[in-house]
Amino acid sequence: MSPAHWIYLLGLAALIATVVARRNVVALALLGTFLTALVYSGSVTTGLGAVFNAAITAAKELLPIFVIIAVVTAMLGAMHTLGSDLMMVRPLQRLVRNGHVAYLVLAVVTYLLSMSFWPTPVLPLIAAILLPAAVRVGLPPMAAAIAIAITGQGMALSSDYVMGVASGLSAQGAKVPADAIAGRALVISLIAGVVALAFCYLRDVRGRLLDPAEAEAEAVDLAAVGEGSAHAAAGDDGTQAVSAEPSGGGTATLTATGGDGHGDAEAPSGRTRLVAFAVPLAFAALLVVMLLGRFTALVPDIDDGAGAPLVGGTASLALVAICVIANRRTWLQDCADHFTEGIAFAFRTMGVVIPIAGFVYVGLSDYSGQILGLPDGEQGPALLLDAIAKVQPHIPHVPVFASFAMLLVGMVIGLDGNGWPGLPFTGSLAGELGHSAGADPATLAAIAQNGASWTGGGTLVIWSSLIVVAGLTGVSVIDLARRLFLPVVAGLVVATAVAAVAL
Repeated sequence: MSPAHWIYLLGLAALIATVVARRNVVALALLGTFLTALVYSGSVTTGLGAVFNAAITAAKELLPIFVIIAVVTAMLGAMHTLGSDLMMVRPLQRLVRNGHVAYLVLAVVTYLLSMSFWPTPVLPLIAAILLPAAVRVGLPPMAAAIAIAITGQGMALSSDYVMGVASGLSAQGAKVPADAIAGRALVISLIAGVVALAFCYLRDVRGRLLDPAEAEAEAVDLAAVGEGSAHAAAGDDGTQAVSAEPSGGGTATLTATGGDGHGDAEAPSGRTRLVAFAVPLAFAALLVVMLLGRFTALVPDIDDGAGAPLVGGTASLALVAICVIANRRTWLQDCADHFTEGIAFAFRTMGVVIPIAGFVYVGLSDYSGQILGLPDGEQGPALLLDAIAKVQPHIPHVPVFASFAMLLVGMVIGLDGNGWPGLPFTGSLAGELGHSAGADPATLAAIAQNGASWTGGGTLVIWSSLIVVAGLTGVSVIDLARRLFLPVVAGLVVATAVAAVAL
């Protein structure tokens, strides 16, 4: 391998070690990008330009996630001015009677919805409807974020059983039917998810439920994020601590208010009731239309990638409608204020991932060319995949070793914050290892698919869509990734062992 490969791999190892040590990795990501580009090109100017180009490339890839966080946060902030957010979740209090049940309900609902749609557009719906009720009955926001991440970004995305995009990509390289990979990936994801959920329940839920006063305070803070100026402050250890403070500097409350912002909590207005009923109804109707389009011929089919835009567009129009209902005299300014606060919240809490993702993209051929300023049409270096291919011949040709090697390769592929672009590569590797080691190529491909999706989909890296979960639950994305590491790795190890023996 070239010196650029070693510089990139050392930088990647430094990032992972720094995250585990609970330190901020932005500076290391910027230095790693510069040094990798410098060594690869031999030009200081290329190295300097790569730092900026990497940030731009990462921002383009992450922008849809930032925007959907912003518009949903803005919508919730507008609802909070009327007190409609509290009224909206009251019917669900019958379902989530305590923190233990809330943990299970969040997990089941997130999994079922995410299996039919991409997990990312489902998250705002869950955050708007179920999350406040779960926190109010004592489930800590971190535990709620863990349940949502494991079942949505982990279990549902790693199997992708309904849409079948991931298994189709894996099948391209493995030369086996996509259905065979999908079935095995589903079983592996279920085993890994159940182990991770049980691990987190014993560690983060049982015995750690909030008392009524704490639960009320957490629910108030969560609702105030949309209305107030959210601040992500870096602590002494480099982690992000997200706090919400009303723009006026006072204490946020969940009282029902009228159009002038001063209402009576004991007598909610008709406008409060209207918004509390209309918002969940609008999102429920959107889900029904999407389901009908996917599984029936009653309505036109909706493209797989249209889920997030539809949710974001619905939230945006709901923001406008709520502002009009709340105060017809100031609705133009109110709408702009809420949207600005939502954008500020998204970038203030999640902007740290841009330089980190930019560094990872330097090692992927799909992005490295534009980051390094190569001419159009010239293929960029694949530093990460080259390193994986280098160690392939040294993997023992034994089914169990091959299975865990594929898990490790998949997890390394997932460090890009997505995981799926490398699935054709892991599929090809599964085909080669399967025949030489006497293992089932479909099983090996499914193991790698789970490793890549759980890591980059994501539950383990902070520059993945895990930032959506953290942003909508109001927790630190770094702390969330750290809390997920042991449960997810334990689940993947158990699931891989079962797959190596039984599948």
